[in-house]
Amino acid sequence: MKSFIDTLRERVILFDGAMGTEIYNRGVFINRCYDELSLTNPDMVREIHASYLAAGAEVLTTNTFGANRLRLSAFGLADKTVELNLAAVQLAREVAGDRAWVAGSVGPVGGQLAPVGKVSPGEAFQAAREQACILSENGADLIILETFGNLAELWQAVRGVRSATDLPIVASVTFRTEGLTYAQVSGLSTAAVAKRLSTWPIQALGVNCALGPRGILDVVESLVQLTDLPIIAQPNAGYPQVVDGRTIFLTGSEYMAEYARRLAQKGALGVGGCCGTTPKMIKEMRVFLRSISPAHRGPAPVVASPEDAKTEQPTGELPVPAAERTEFARRIASGKFCVSVELDPPRGINPHRAVEGAALLYRAGVDVVNIADGPRAVARMGPTALSQLVRNRVPPMETVVHYCCRDRNLLGMQMDLLGAHTLGLRNILAVTGDPPKMGTYPNATAVFDIDSIGLISFIQLLNRGLDFSGQPIGGKTALYVGTGCNPGAVDMGLESDRFLRKVDAGAEFTFSQPLFDDSLLERFLDRTASASDVPFFVGIMPLVSVRNAEFLHNEVPGMQIPDAVMKAMRSAGTRDQQREVGLQVAREALLACKAHPRIRGVYVYPPFGSYRAVLRLLDGILEPPADADEIPPPKFKRRVPRK
Repeated sequence: MKSFIDTLRERVILFDGAMGTEIYNRGVFINRCYDELSLTNPDMVREIHASYLAAGAEVLTTNTFGANRLRLSAFGLADKTVELNLAAVQLAREVAGDRAWVAGSVGPVGGQLAPVGKVSPGEAFQAAREQACILSENGADLIILETFGNLAELWQAVRGVRSATDLPIVASVTFRTEGLTYAQVSGLSTAAVAKRLSTWPIQALGVNCALGPRGILDVVESLVQLTDLPIIAQPNAGYPQVVDGRTIFLTGSEYMAEYARRLAQKGALGVGGCCGTTPKMIKEMRVFLRSISPAHRGPAPVVASPEDAKTEQPTGELPVPAAERTEFARRIASGKFCVSVELDPPRGINPHRAVEGAALLYRAGVDVVNIADGPRAVARMGPTALSQLVRNRVPPMETVVHYCCRDRNLLGMQMDLLGAHTLGLRNILAVTGDPPKMGTYPNATAVFDIDSIGLISFIQLLNRGLDFSGQPIGGKTALYVGTGCNPGAVDMGLESDRFLRKVDAGAEFTFSQPLFDDSLLERFLDRTASASDVPFFVGIMPLVSVRNAEFLHNEVPGMQIPDAVMKAMRSAGTRDQQREVGLQVAREALLACKAHPRIRGVYVYPPFGSYRAVLRLLDGILEPPADADEIPPPKFKRRVPRK
């Protein structure tokens, strides 16, 4: 059998279709690890390969798209990486014999690369290298890197494969629609993608997934004019639809076959199908392809070595100076000791108490209010909506919008942050978020595409006019981004290390969890002395009772209450006296912070949502703003006592 590359230079090669769709059509739902079926149900995988071979496919793709160590770890199968890849390539080789080539499938690692995500480039490199070693040594004729939407990750995969084998590499990217053009592979146009990949050590450029036949044809028409690399086209069978709880593709076989012919006529030298493509469609494609004879294409050009390949990313614009982004940032830059108070978002639809609380705090001289984003994984009104309501009621009041990574994927995050900037909500506190099992909906799904470190990096990209993949967005945001820390964390080393990583990512101010022990604060500040230029706000929470103090000390990690404070609380007779002791302890801590050379402000947690208790704490420390009288006094609704 002639080599794959030699044949690709002479005529169109017919690839197979979707493996996942065929598995799904056999009753295996998408919460399973499809790659594991090569071990647990090899007959099913063997049958699918055989059906594509019988339909006329000349390339059989291994069932290893998600079989890299990082992706398998989500299913607890990382220790079976070698076993799964070996079984899959042997199944494909067994069916193919000498009648078809075997393409070893290598997909993305399933997570974003640093600095936005948690996967290091080296981990992505090693994951691809490990798969390529197994596949190339056990029967693969080529390696196909499938469905890559990020060129930085694709480059690591190419490097990993090439370091493991000399087999031909098909690097297949996924273009997504952007207006009327297809320019979303790391935000790059087809021209930029073709230019970049033409310098890489690959033997063919593929286009697969996301788009149907019409969209893939548009991309192929552009690519064949832009590169001498052979083009492999594998469109989806249209767009999926959910019918009676099942995901199906409704595009017909004849339509897919007609576009296979058009793709070949436009210059594609490899044609097959991605999601939704069936053996019946491949069989029809074979018939249509026989009716044409595409023009001969010359050999693929000599490409540069990995060391010579250039993958420069746009650097973006210079960000707006931090002090010019918000009034809060300006006050910090001026050296003012600032006071922030947390507003409690309502659990329901009535924001009256929080909004009127903001008016009360502004009239007293509070600099900024913080609005949390589902703390403790409890569903409340969103912080962006409440921030806007506060600004409508108290226009001069600055708000800090907490933004957590738990509930939104990267797409949602970018949309939210662009919207917040446009609304003028530009103080952002990036937090990872508490896991759902802590809250009122323990079965809710957590997203966690990135953590707070990645989110900070992401926001700083937006401030330079770049999206999360590093491509221009046509303008830049002016977000002032902060982070949180817990100086009382059980693992002080881990907490201080993560804090310094947040600063390296671009954190511009810090709010701490409530602190009651000065020694913990000093230890944390000493361990993070290299970040002493980042404004630090200490969390202050007035204790309200002995019971409250005991609960925090014994049941909330990081909330150590010193013995002296516990003794003072217990010596107070009545609950009112205990509350007074709690306020006095908090006031002493606040005054100590004000005298500390590194502390730039405090972050006050209202005890059980009592804003008037906060005013008692701050009495004599703050000065009302000059325009305080222009803000009407708040009108709190009376609470109806429970019977």
